[in-house]
Amino acid sequence: MCPLCLLMLLLPLLSPAAPISPAGPISQAYSLALYMQKNTSTLLQTYLQYQGSPFSDPGFSAPELQLSSLPPASVSFKIWHALDDGERLSRAQWAFLALTQHLQLVGDDQSDLNPGSPILLAQLGAARLRAQGLLGNMAAIMTALGLPIPPEEDTLGLVPFGASAFERKCRGYVVTREYGHWTDRAVRDLALLKAKYPA
Repeated sequence: MCPLCLLMLLLPLLSPAAPISPAGPISQAYSLALYMQKNTSTLLQTYLQYQGSPFSDPGFSAPELQLSSLPPASVSFKIWHALDDGERLSRAQWAFLALTQHLQLVGDDQSDLNPGSPILLAQLGAARLRAQGLLGNMAAIMTALGLPIPPEEDTLGLVPFGASAFERKCRGYVVTREYGHWTDRAVRDLALLKAKYPA
């Protein structure tokens, strides 16, 4: 066989653009999301415990509290079901990017408000690192599927550093609550992908 013909046969194998199976990154992301899911309620309960009343009161819940800089995970089943893989991944990618930045802010707030709470600060730091890890996993999935990865951006915008202690506690509550909701949603999204792209 002529050298040129041999080269043409080998090119697809050597090409950096050769398709990568998404099964591996999906499986890794799914395992991480499941691990995160096991710890989200603990993080929220620890957070509430350190904030004092009304946050630490039994049964405290304030679903009406939201942050404009953090997308809520809640969506109707009909809308969620109509989304394609790329839209789900893109929304989750943006949400976990926002969560990593917000968890850093909440950690900074709590270092000031509750400096003697190493357990809470450690849990917030671990949650932020896991959110960053899931963000990386999702980027790998999107690359494998040939989907564009949204550019990183500052999701916090102008942070009101003069916010009162109560406002910062409310902000942290929303962040830790939505971290749990988005993790639950990621598990569901990734389970669909795992079934669609088996190893």
